[in-house]
Amino acid sequence: MTRTISKVAKELLINIETIRFYERKGLIEQPVKPETGFRHYPDKTVDRIRFIKRSQELGFTLDEIALLLSLEESPCHKVQALAEHKLETVQAKIKDLKRLQQALVNMLEQCAKNDDKTHCPIIDSLQP
Repeated sequence: MTRTISKVAKELLINIETIRFYERKGLIEQPVKPETGFRHYPDKTVDRIRFIKRSQELGFTLDEIALLLSLEESPCHKVQALAEHKLETVQAKIKDLKRLQQALVNMLEQCAKNDDKTHCPIIDSLQP
């Protein structure tokens, strides 16, 4: 089955410009335009767009997705290495977010204990 770009966009709940962007980035191939009518996208391209969107939802960048797509026919250990690197990045972000969370909790506790209504401990802690 094939679909026009507008039908693909509607089916996948994405913008037509997103599909065109993926074409420009080389993530998907642009179908040949017939002399009359519209380009038609095969199921394989639609599945590839689904893969790209799912990978983005998991936090992969377009560059990382391009690498994953290039490894499609490669041994699993190469894909595994990329996934392990992404996991390390995610774990580092989680650590940073936990530190931020604790800092905010501390600031809110200071604010709750503040009897002086003329200044705010949160503002005070952010000033140099």
